[in-house]
Amino acid sequence: MMITGKRSILCVAWIWACLVMVSSVQAAESRRMQYQVGRTVEVPVKPARVIALIPSLTEIVYSLGRGDLLVGATRFANEPEAASALPRVGTYLNLDVERIVVLRPDLCLGVRDGNPEHLIRRIEAMGIPVFAFDPRTLTEIMETVTLMGKLFDAGQEAEQVVGSMQKKLAAVDRRVANVDTRPGVFFMIDVAPMVSAGSGTFVDRLITRAGGRNLIGDVAGYPRYSWEDILVMQPEVVIISSMAGGYTEEQLLKEWRKWPGIPAVRNNRVHVVDADLFDRPVPRLVDGLVELTDLLHPDSGGQ
Repeated sequence: MMITGKRSILCVAWIWACLVMVSSVQAAESRRMQYQVGRTVEVPVKPARVIALIPSLTEIVYSLGRGDLLVGATRFANEPEAASALPRVGTYLNLDVERIVVLRPDLCLGVRDGNPEHLIRRIEAMGIPVFAFDPRTLTEIMETVTLMGKLFDAGQEAEQVVGSMQKKLAAVDRRVANVDTRPGVFFMIDVAPMVSAGSGTFVDRLITRAGGRNLIGDVAGYPRYSWEDILVMQPEVVIISSMAGGYTEEQLLKEWRKWPGIPAVRNNRVHVVDADLFDRPVPRLVDGLVELTDLLHPDSGGQ
């Protein structure tokens, strides 16, 4: 009984100490800002200790030149290289709330449909504001960058990032406007099992904007396929982006070369791309769009 009592006292003392630390941070001057999704939240005027609760937001903070504000990130935040040295606070789906509190952030950055709501509520209950974003399209990624620029007094940097994205998007749109055909595309995002990306995904939107037809665009989410399915589908272009890794480019191509009856194989239009350009809602996603346009329409004026 005595041990249990001591443990209870220590636990209460630890929580109280954390609340005192957080309260001292929250005493700083604050302002109200609105999410992309409508909710308004009180945030510090000048955040000094920030934790990004998903890898994509970590990368965007660095793209604005504010990586020095980050005191924590989730497990797979590895872009840019400097992010790998940040203290870890679990994964975006399984956040370590106690670790977050110990790191004493004055602001956390989350994603509306990425971080579990009950964990966000626990963080907020500790007096730590969470500002959430909701980037689902290239336009919303640019909105995220702009909004984050306001959060961190990095408006000029945000304008430069968005301006670069807009310039690349405009160039792609001009190229696609002049194409006569839209090839049927199968985009493989993982190998075993063979997984593709259907409607409502970044990849589906990229294929369409790059001047292609997503052959599984009428299927939602990330369905699995067999070689028999692919033979029926008859893709004209195959894009391989092995997000799980573990395969060489030659290994990936070798499997497809076994099926010369597929038009993409027969016409040498099976391409392996860098998964990093397609797997996160960050500014470099537009570079993935440019590469995809080059592969689908190599004669449309790309460089």
